[in-house]
Amino acid sequence: MNIIDHTDEEILAVAHPMWDDLIKYSNKGQYGKFIRNFSYDLLFGLNEVELGKQFKKSVLARKLSPEWDYLGTIRRGQHVTVLYRVTSTEMEGEWLGRLVLGYEKGEIRIFSASIF
Repeated sequence: MNIIDHTDEEILAVAHPMWDDLIKYSNKGQYGKFIRNFSYDLLFGLNEVELGKQFKKSVLARKLSPEWDYLGTIRRGQHVTVLYRVTSTEMEGEWLGRLVLGYEKGEIRIFSASIF
């Protein structure tokens, strides 16, 4: 199954709750719950010690507003990128949130997530 074959509505029904969870668990510093929907390949490629340090020390990652704006989707190959406008509860400005989804072993998983 290829995720790009799904409608936007079907993709967003999965993406938005995953994005909400990423924000919630990032703000709470619950790293184990934060990565629970990551793909095996993403987890395998992470330097968890360094990521854990960044996760704990980043003001932005720990103070994200739960309010966000959906900007659009981009389909490419076996993945779809969902874009969000995000803000912080403590820092001024706006950031671009990116969530890359695809199938792994029959389930939709996160292949990348970032805030720029």
